[in-house]
Amino acid sequence: MAEGVQDLRTDVAHGARIYDYILGGKDNYAVDRAAAEASQQVWPALPVHMRANREFMHRAGRFLATERGVDQFLDIGTGIPTSPNLHEVVQEVEPEARVVYTDNDPIVLAHARALMSRTGQGRTAYVEADLRDPDTILSSREFRETLDPDRPIALMLIAVVHFIEDDDEALDVVRRIVEVLPSGSYVAATIATDDYAPELLAEVRRAYHEHGETLKFRDHDQALRFFDGLEVLEPGVVQVHKWRPDDPASLDVPEADIAMYAGIARKP
Repeated sequence: MAEGVQDLRTDVAHGARIYDYILGGKDNYAVDRAAAEASQQVWPALPVHMRANREFMHRAGRFLATERGVDQFLDIGTGIPTSPNLHEVVQEVEPEARVVYTDNDPIVLAHARALMSRTGQGRTAYVEADLRDPDTILSSREFRETLDPDRPIALMLIAVVHFIEDDDEALDVVRRIVEVLPSGSYVAATIATDDYAPELLAEVRRAYHEHGETLKFRDHDQALRFFDGLEVLEPGVVQVHKWRPDDPASLDVPEADIAMYAGIARKP
């Protein structure tokens, strides 16, 4: 491969691109579309589930900026930009808010300029790195120059920990990041679960694996472990559409159509 040319790995599916396809985007490849279509065949609710996850990200960002006064965000597992992005949500509330985006998909890097557009006086930056390598994220120039380590930071882990299948590894990398965050910081996370439709979601997991992407579902007790040592805010760790919904009608969605827990917690 020529120097400077990145391998987009178009031969295996990638979660960010599957997500992009399901949400109607165009930044995906045949293998991503095949994985998405195979998953939808066995679980037609997949688009409903993914939209609910995206809507939680919007609510979480707005809540943290509005009600908790957070103006610094570290978003790991950013995904392909779909407006409104996190910085658009939080800078609408706090124009000087700062956001560092992180993802390991070269296609997301290709869209970094869109992620780094800003409103008001805020600032955004992008780090190409994997959640499995928190040291690279935390030592990056972009992280160090964009966020103030002495003030609260919101760590956003939206639909990303399920790509680490080993439980101990997933918990360890999250713990290592939380450890360096100052007191008063927050963790907002969504964690994939098959608690509500185990048989159908076993087929979804199989479809992901067959197309080269990992996927790990966790039960409620396992989801809670990502918030160990933190003060979990009400209403606790619940299905993603049940976390402080903007529209009560969203609660009418069948539980079996949502395969994600969500929660926000504060670091003492």
